[in-house]
Amino acid sequence: MSGHTVTSFDEDLGAIDRIIRDMGHFSAAMVDAAVAALLNGDVAMAQRVVADDAVLDTRQRELDERAITIIAKRQPMAQDLRAVVGAIRMASDLERIGDLAKNIAKRVTALEKSVAPKGFSHSIETMGQLVHQQLERVIDIYIARESEALNPLRTDDEKIDVQYTAIFRELLTYMMEDPRNITPCTHLLFCAKNLERIGDHVTNIAENAYYIMTGSQLPANRPKMDETGTIIPLA
Repeated sequence: MSGHTVTSFDEDLGAIDRIIRDMGHFSAAMVDAAVAALLNGDVAMAQRVVADDAVLDTRQRELDERAITIIAKRQPMAQDLRAVVGAIRMASDLERIGDLAKNIAKRVTALEKSVAPKGFSHSIETMGQLVHQQLERVIDIYIARESEALNPLRTDDEKIDVQYTAIFRELLTYMMEDPRNITPCTHLLFCAKNLERIGDHVTNIAENAYYIMTGSQLPANRPKMDETGTIIPLA
């Protein structure tokens, strides 16, 4: 392979990295905006988040097209092939994160005429911050190619699961205390679940990034601390 060809190939891979970086930061901003809209009852901001999802969809299609072209023209092997295929997988997770942020934003309109339980804002805000930090970190680690930082990041997903379990318990308590809380709490529960799912997609991204960099898989025993399946409300 000539020097010109190698340089051109590196430029192609660099373009894919830039799309992943842009999608990562854009999806993190969407999560932030969706949570802020939820906490503040800001319908206009929520509508912007819903509209922004189309941007992520477009970037994912752009990455897919570039990746297919690279595979067809360059026929990459080994690490280069892992980088292309892994980027396709990561872009899919990032697009899904955008969908989940959009789903949170859509609940804002439904909650507009409902009153969320007092004191709940801090819990959902904390969970949103954890998710945002994880998403920004995994993208920065991937771009910097710091594979050793990915396993601790995946382990940190436990914090999101623990926070989700706490919110689940809190919302069940509110619903049992006053039936009028059932509708707003149900919407909030779906929002918290969407944040928890975003954490899972961040973990997927970390696993794909690790495979791209090392050719190995992270240990199969992914931490999972969501205990909501064992919570049974008492009468």
